[in-house]
Amino acid sequence: MRSWGVLGGAAAALAAGIYVLWGPISGRKRRRRGLVPGLLNLGNTCFMNSLLQGLSSCPSFIRWLEEFTAQYRTGQEQPQEQPQHLSVTLLQLLRALSCQEVPEDDVLDASCLLEVLRMNRWQISSFEEQDAHELFHVLTSSLEDERDRQPRVTHLFDVHSLEQPEIIQKQISCRTRGCLPPVSNHWKSQHPFHGRLTSNMVCKHCEHQSPVRFDTFDSLSLSIPAAVWGRPMTLDHCLHHFISSESVKDVVCDNCTKIQAQGILNGQSIENQKTTFVKQLKLGKLPQCLCIHLQRLSWSNQGTPLKRHEHVQFNEFLVMDIYKYRVPGPKSCQEQLSQKNPEETTPGVKDGRAGKPSDAEQPAGTKPFFMNGASSSSSSSPSFLMSPGTFPLAAFPECRAPLYLYRLMAVVVHHGDMHSGHFVTFRRAPGARGSQWLWISDESVRRASLHEVLAASAYLLFYERVHGRGQPQSPAQS
Repeated sequence: MRSWGVLGGAAAALAAGIYVLWGPISGRKRRRRGLVPGLLNLGNTCFMNSLLQGLSSCPSFIRWLEEFTAQYRTGQEQPQEQPQHLSVTLLQLLRALSCQEVPEDDVLDASCLLEVLRMNRWQISSFEEQDAHELFHVLTSSLEDERDRQPRVTHLFDVHSLEQPEIIQKQISCRTRGCLPPVSNHWKSQHPFHGRLTSNMVCKHCEHQSPVRFDTFDSLSLSIPAAVWGRPMTLDHCLHHFISSESVKDVVCDNCTKIQAQGILNGQSIENQKTTFVKQLKLGKLPQCLCIHLQRLSWSNQGTPLKRHEHVQFNEFLVMDIYKYRVPGPKSCQEQLSQKNPEETTPGVKDGRAGKPSDAEQPAGTKPFFMNGASSSSSSSPSFLMSPGTFPLAAFPECRAPLYLYRLMAVVVHHGDMHSGHFVTFRRAPGARGSQWLWISDESVRRASLHEVLAASAYLLFYERVHGRGQPQSPAQS
């Protein structure tokens, strides 16, 4: 009896040790089925973990990293001699989080990303609270720096060989220095979050338009306008507020000066005519992957930072046609609907210029029928916008499909105040055809519903452009 007791105790101790080290085997099998790995919190790295989970839900960004890092796989350096590149490290993490590479563990360690960023002279502590949006710009700017360090032009002695169309790039070699670096197209090498803003200036006196100026952006940082009591705040309100026109006084108008000079016969010199200009922003180039940042920082009358907790309604699909700067052409679905509903006007485009927008802070009842965000009344909000995984444009046969249609891929949420808090992520499950969503908080991963996602107080929204049947799949269309 004593020997049986000893054996039983030893077996119980062994089973307890296996449970402590590995956890329940049945639980590990259930967790890996349909879920993604979590990320270890290295102190206060929830900001990094939430951002990585959001980026891993964007297939276009992962494909771009694969194409961009192909130049390192064709190099002649030995693996142990290759430097640590941010693009390679980031690709490995995102592939593991998107289940393209089967990880050995259910929880991954992303400390390698911090090490590479420190090698790029970014001092990011894992024990201090950071901002996920700031880290997003650190990653995109570092990837652009890495891209700019790559040679764009091959050796002049090999231009004749490069002009031969039948020669494959891999077969071209330099007679003196071995294989040539791949010929890169600077525009094509831009990451899929890269977009361009247009700044339009029109004189209110003579209606002369100044040359359009372009600025680049990696994310749209939208301020939340003042809320109207009893009316919900939508993503369209924030977008309209972003592109709303503003008056700029005391601007020299060359056209007004020229007109004034034509009226003087004796050729006397006149002073430059200063007038008031109307300035408006539009989106000149929409990216393949769209990151929207909702600014939740505000300041009190005493100068202390405060966080805005109000919920901004958003949808699974996002239509961006009315925010796009474009030359005259076929009228979009948004413009046709605006003409049929004259009381529901939206900022339009006339003669290649941004037309006068409606009041960006008007209540939801004056907004277009096609809203990016739930409407204030159920009667004016199309129910199909909330349907998961579908976008039945056949409901409007008189309108063509929107050219700039985006699908929600991930939502980053911040819980807490301006001094402390925690980041979590809602993301689309990899390879899921329907609306399978996941809620991720560092190591914890569970399934979530689309209703739970749309009810979240978003801080970062990740959308990816989708194409209709008659549209090309290339993001260069933007």
